[in-house]
Amino acid sequence: MLESSMAQHWAGSHTAPVLCIGAAPGADGFLASGAEGGEVTVWTQEGTPLSQLHLSSREDVTCTVFSSTAPGLLYVSHGETVSILDSRSLKKPVEEFKDVGEDEINSLSVSETGASLALADDSGAVRVVDLQTGKVNRTLRKHTNICSSVAFRPQRPQSLVSAGLDMQLMLWNLQKARPMWTCSLQEAPEEDKSSQQRPGQLFNPPLAHCVSVASCGNVVACAAEDGHVHLARVGAGSRLEQQGAMKAHSEGAAQAHFLNFMPHPYWLATGGNDGVVALWDISQEPVVAGEIKVQRRKPKNRKSKPQGKGGKKLSDEARSVDPSLTNTALKVKLTHEEKVNWVCPTLLKGQLSLLVADQSTSLSVYSLSGL
Repeated sequence: MLESSMAQHWAGSHTAPVLCIGAAPGADGFLASGAEGGEVTVWTQEGTPLSQLHLSSREDVTCTVFSSTAPGLLYVSHGETVSILDSRSLKKPVEEFKDVGEDEINSLSVSETGASLALADDSGAVRVVDLQTGKVNRTLRKHTNICSSVAFRPQRPQSLVSAGLDMQLMLWNLQKARPMWTCSLQEAPEEDKSSQQRPGQLFNPPLAHCVSVASCGNVVACAAEDGHVHLARVGAGSRLEQQGAMKAHSEGAAQAHFLNFMPHPYWLATGGNDGVVALWDISQEPVVAGEIKVQRRKPKNRKSKPQGKGGKKLSDEARSVDPSLTNTALKVKLTHEEKVNWVCPTLLKGQLSLLVADQSTSLSVYSLSGL
């Protein structure tokens, strides 16, 4: 495991704490950060502020997301509004979707096709906007508290996942406008419950803060207040095939993002209230190993050895995490020291990097070129 605390700082643009970071796809893609008080900055890959815009003095910028089909388009949420910006020129919004949120928007996700934008807000609703018309065409209501995060499933534009402070993870079918399943993060495996609380330690409920889906479309990771990253695997027919959790942080886990540019899709970056930023290879976690087995069974050769530690077969009913696997999953531990607001994995000049936002007005950039 690589441990490091050396970071480069991108500064000189924001005057308020940075809340979110987004990265455009492509080798020369821009970066965008949003801060309290409506500040948005677009950065070059060298860390030079390219342009700035002040959207609102009363509303914080809570999410910045680039389109995968039109990398120049930047979607920014502030209050109940989503502004569409041209990242090459931030003079004013190209378009604004006003009041598309029923309450303050917390999270945005653009579908792979670039046709739809999903947003999660404080009312608990998930709303889906048709980007051609700018109209809300789906409102998904099932969360009983703030909906903190939403993400489209790669390769499945009619399916998305959401998570909220009601401690629920949901998989939605947009055509049916209802959840295919709901997973309670409170229902931790018996084996995990003893590890959640030590003598004298205050128990933190698994309020869900951030959800991400691997590029295979079937593995979901959710960062929660209990310090765990909760994992779920979607099986055939959109069933909840398997779930589990791994202890990732000593305090609340605020961020979890899969990396879609690594040799396999199961690299995961996390950040927590404990001031730690980490990079994990979770391909051996039981939930993920089950997905790998499914992928390997697709060819005609069915005699492949079962995957798992020591060659042991991993049961589909296995729900807990083997601590030894979790230890080997941790590849990089960065002592950031400040409470983490956002972690954005990206390639800067072809080098794997993690951009981190905290309570300061600058971005911290960690180069992981040694991996």
